[in-house]
Amino acid sequence: MNKRTKCGVTYMSFDIFEEMGIKHGFSTRLGGVSEGVFSTMNLGFNRGDSDENVRENYRRIAKALDINYENMCFTRQTHTTNVVIVDKSSAGNGIVRANEFNDVDGLITDEPDLPLVTFHADCVPVFFYDPVKKVVALSHSGWRGTVGKISKVTVEKMAANFGTDPGDVICGIGPSICKDCYEVSADVAEALKSAFKASDVDRILRQSIFNPDDKDKYMLDLWEACKIALLEAGVKEEHIEVTDYCTRCNPKLFYSHRVMGTDRGSQAAFISL
Repeated sequence: MNKRTKCGVTYMSFDIFEEMGIKHGFSTRLGGVSEGVFSTMNLGFNRGDSDENVRENYRRIAKALDINYENMCFTRQTHTTNVVIVDKSSAGNGIVRANEFNDVDGLITDEPDLPLVTFHADCVPVFFYDPVKKVVALSHSGWRGTVGKISKVTVEKMAANFGTDPGDVICGIGPSICKDCYEVSADVAEALKSAFKASDVDRILRQSIFNPDDKDKYMLDLWEACKIALLEAGVKEEHIEVTDYCTRCNPKLFYSHRVMGTDRGSQAAFISL
């Protein structure tokens, strides 16, 4: 994954998608007009920033990514594994008209010029592209979505609705909190142990490095967990690109809930045919 700047906006993109000509990106804090705790590229309407600033930020990143501002499609994310299929009737949802989607954390479409958008501040953005059936998708995977394997759910829904062969799918696991920063409690660890095979749990959970004597604290590797879910869905390992950018480690580049709490902006992930 590389950091790129275009039209004054800095964003992240995957080499694997760039090579295939897929318009996509993950925003950073840089290149917008917001101020204070929202400086500068806040893309969250519900954070306390002015709507005028947020809309201008969207116009700027839309120009940088060469995607259609008025056709963007948003959802209201609530850490579910709900994934919906969208078409032209959903163009502009949440940006130029009221948001019709509640409790949705993943979007899929085969429509060109319909940019999908998800929001993040430590949770994982997962990007999907089927180059054979010409389908794109985005998912928001926090610990709950990771336990529910929303990445796998997304691939399965692409297969069920568009005839996607999982072996054709190209995936990108984007910036989020990393395995050396994400401490979780015992209840989260137990949920993961129930959802993943024991051999996989050993790859995604380890004793806390912040509280090594506390047996109820663990470090969670969300990137590896999402990758395992994709492999379970039938995605080929060589088709998965994983970021090495942590949102908590880079507070000047990203908003991080663990660093900033609720007084912050939000990043967004974008993909469009």
